[in-house]
Amino acid sequence: DASHPAVQGLIQSFGVYVDTLFICSASAFIVLLTGDYTSTGLTGIELIQWDLAQYFGPMAPKAVSILIFLFAFTSLIGNYYYGEINIGHLTQKKWPLNLFRVCIAVMIFWGSQADLPLVWNLADLFMAFMILTNVTAILLLFPQANACLKDYERQLKEGIQTPFFHKNVLPSQKGIYWWDKENNYKENLYLKNRAALRERVFFILRITSSIKPPYSGF
Repeated sequence: DASHPAVQGLIQSFGVYVDTLFICSASAFIVLLTGDYTSTGLTGIELIQWDLAQYFGPMAPKAVSILIFLFAFTSLIGNYYYGEINIGHLTQKKWPLNLFRVCIAVMIFWGSQADLPLVWNLADLFMAFMILTNVTAILLLFPQANACLKDYERQLKEGIQTPFFHKNVLPSQKGIYWWDKENNYKENLYLKNRAALRERVFFILRITSSIKPPYSGF
């Protein structure tokens, strides 16, 4: 669990950098440097597998298949978790969550059977909807996020190794349900454990400093 929402934001930003800027750009440069993307008649992951096989041999397509499987599986789990958390935030009723689970199962089964161009076109369409939703949320929540980041940076400058978040640093506390009570408990527990550790260290130092070294005879 994160002690401050800025930590979650920074980690997620780093994930976007690794996924989009690094991995996707590396795949594009591999295709461009190989130069056969106009003559093979392949597209998408098949083109990547073909080009990697030219450089790294016949094991490359198998390795890419394994990586794509892991990426798809973790993406399904992650996106399902996002949806479940959001539904739990909106309502405590069971039927919306069960309906969401059924829809997920149906879409996974259908996606594995449908034609690949259709799946990609629908994915692009839903991604466009997600972008519109996320950009709108970013614009609306920018003052909140900016205040949160400044609070995190302020605590780091003050020498606090583990910054903790409290909602009173935000311009508006409307809709903030998930932090203060739980985070106050975590902060108090952290400070209590740190104080106990400091006392143990000082106790050991006092004991070791009071022990005189044995006379060596020199």
